[in-house]
Amino acid sequence: MLEIKNISKKFGKHIIFQDVSLTLKEGELIHFYGPNGSGKSTLFKIITDITSPDKGQIKIEKGKRIGALIENPGFIENETILYNLKYLYSLSNTYDEKVEKHIETLCQSFHLDLYNQDKMKNYSVGMRQKVAIIQAVMENQDIILLDEPTRGLDEAGVEEFYKLIKEYNKEKDKIIIIASHESLKLSFDRKLVIKDYQIYDQKDIKE
Repeated sequence: MLEIKNISKKFGKHIIFQDVSLTLKEGELIHFYGPNGSGKSTLFKIITDITSPDKGQIKIEKGKRIGALIENPGFIENETILYNLKYLYSLSNTYDEKVEKHIETLCQSFHLDLYNQDKMKNYSVGMRQKVAIIQAVMENQDIILLDEPTRGLDEAGVEEFYKLIKEYNKEKDKIIIIASHESLKLSFDRKLVIKDYQIYDQKDIKE
């Protein structure tokens, strides 16, 4: 379970959130909607402890691991895709042959070659986005946060992304939150909307 309790955040005089509370449960696939600059990325940064709230707290069940793609993904630019993914995985897990096979399969699903010797700095926007998605899920994380994940993807890449999310959602032990300013072809359990510094379930908003 992921609990957001009375979160407030502002940058200078610009208010992002004001006393926001929200509870998210295992098995939920959630669409987090809001226009660019509305606070989607900021909330993800608060959840992942990249940014601190001015007030309030985030409660995450003990032992739960977070995988995230937030804004423009950063990599070690002069290294290969294998080096980057191996390095990121090894930060908190033991990397072995079985793990590498799993990562190779994820790469193949997005038509990427794990053993390509090109440096990350030479990858296109779409290719970098695919690598970022892979790093957010490759550890079988319990809470997956994806910020505009289809940005830069071609049609085939978007379809593979949908397929991947559907497979992970079948497991019913994860919280998957996809932030996007556009509609996505997925069957979401909840649709959350940022409005007036708050986060609402779309069904509760009166037109």
